[in-house]
Amino acid sequence: METLNALQSRRNVRTYQDRSIPNEDLETILEAGRRSPSSKNQQRWDFVVCTEPSQLERLSEVWRGASFVATSAVTVALIAPLSDEPAVLGSIHYDLGQVTMAMMTVAADRGIGSGHTYVADQDLARELLGHPVDMFCAWLLAFGYPADRPLTPVRNPNRRDYEDVVHIDRW
Repeated sequence: METLNALQSRRNVRTYQDRSIPNEDLETILEAGRRSPSSKNQQRWDFVVCTEPSQLERLSEVWRGASFVATSAVTVALIAPLSDEPAVLGSIHYDLGQVTMAMMTVAADRGIGSGHTYVADQDLARELLGHPVDMFCAWLLAFGYPADRPLTPVRNPNRRDYEDVVHIDRW
């Protein structure tokens, strides 16, 4: 798939087939995240890859909107360092956004759906994932083959018109 087609095909998927993701595809998705750009190349992230159904079920309890994690083939927890400095934390989240988009785009390129979710219950996340106390679980990225329909370019996306978004030289 062409990159733009992958971007146009990517959508939040929250229902998955009961089908595993080949290791080669999973490793490619993880490599896309690992190779993402970061502020000053600090790479302030770690990934915890979860595939065990009982762990996915418990992990789906970290946020009220995370129920779809329970039925994913794989969920990747994005772990990052804690910081009291707003600029540092903002930079970390920006970098994690790039990780997220890279992984989700590569997954879409392979016909694998994805959905992201917030993590409210940090204690439960730490219990399940085992990350150090000076780090937090920023996001969960669920992956799996869509149960409803395959990923294809969305013809009429619910997006603002190009002319309303893009401003040349000045607003």
